[in-house]
Amino acid sequence: MQFKTLNDNLVAYRYRKGAGPVVVFANALGSDQSIWDNVIETMGRHRATLTYDLRGQGASGITTDPYTMDQLGDDLIAVLDHLGLTQFILCGVSIGGMIAQTVATKRPDLIRGLVLCCTGMKIGDADRWNTRIADVTDKGLAALSGGILDQWFPPQFQSTHPDALAGHKTMVSRNAPLGYTNTCAALRDVDLRASTPTITAPTICIAGGQDGSVSLDVMEHLAGAIAGARLVTLPDAGHLPCLDAPCEVARVIANLIAQTDESLDRQCTGMAVRRAVLGAAHVDRAEAAKSDFNHAFQSLITQGAWGTVWASDAISRRERSMITLGLLAALGNFDEIAMHVRATARTGATPADIAEVFQHVAIYAGVPRANHALKIATATLAKMEADDD
Repeated sequence: MQFKTLNDNLVAYRYRKGAGPVVVFANALGSDQSIWDNVIETMGRHRATLTYDLRGQGASGITTDPYTMDQLGDDLIAVLDHLGLTQFILCGVSIGGMIAQTVATKRPDLIRGLVLCCTGMKIGDADRWNTRIADVTDKGLAALSGGILDQWFPPQFQSTHPDALAGHKTMVSRNAPLGYTNTCAALRDVDLRASTPTITAPTICIAGGQDGSVSLDVMEHLAGAIAGARLVTLPDAGHLPCLDAPCEVARVIANLIAQTDESLDRQCTGMAVRRAVLGAAHVDRAEAAKSDFNHAFQSLITQGAWGTVWASDAISRRERSMITLGLLAALGNFDEIAMHVRATARTGATPADIAEVFQHVAIYAGVPRANHALKIATATLAKMEADDD
């Protein structure tokens, strides 16, 4: 176990170096980082991993004021920045899944992929969490631990794993009541339905078919809100599939790593092609202008346009230049015509090719658009010639 004071609170974590990408895990309410042990063992000791205890739980410190989801997200970001970790797979269960969503919207530059287990954009309502806070305050966690585990584990698991059940009941009971109720306040007050749809990281959602805390329709709404997200339902799993279905969770993580490996290949290829066609200076300016706001868009362009379409050798780059200029002019997308005329210096399309393209645009898409595109191309070619002189 390692410890570090971050954001004025002590954080307990375990960081194991190994083969990348690092897989980062965020826990459920009432648990500690040990809930991921079987998943990590299944993935293999070669895999780089990071687990940590949430503020107010496990061996991490407790602060007195009720917690917020932004605060819990910032806690994880502080650990990641402390360790210098980027481009990792972030896997969170229950409130840990909400922390993962929060980190993905605050720092999309850090995230390679997301696994969101038995969580949602909003879990329960104020009455549910206010009741839980009152019950813990009045009766203590030990008195409530049996009911909590009934929500976590289906009857079949409880009857066949009595020792594991007893151990997890002890884990819940040993939580500090103040840390637990402060975390309940974060669940009560958070609503991610506006921010989560902005997530662009490759995402797989895992639902437990026997989950007694987060219903399947909540998971379906979550998966539907994130572009390209896929929902995997484990029919026999409860609220914490990391405990009752660790092999299946490890398999989902492995699949996401493989999926993002392909994305990284497209990113690398796309960046190389983009530089070859548009020129290093142009791409360097675009990269320097990247921000959290447009990072996902820039990645989309690099992977989709340059890493896929322009990377294909089905036709030559000269022909692709001509097609691109024709489509831009025909659709009236004049802002990028100068950029693609400049690119012809590297693709091999000649001024005569460009003139021929706009002849076709005039016939098939209209003279005004072809005329305007031709004016832009004429000015751009003249400047290119002057720069060469």
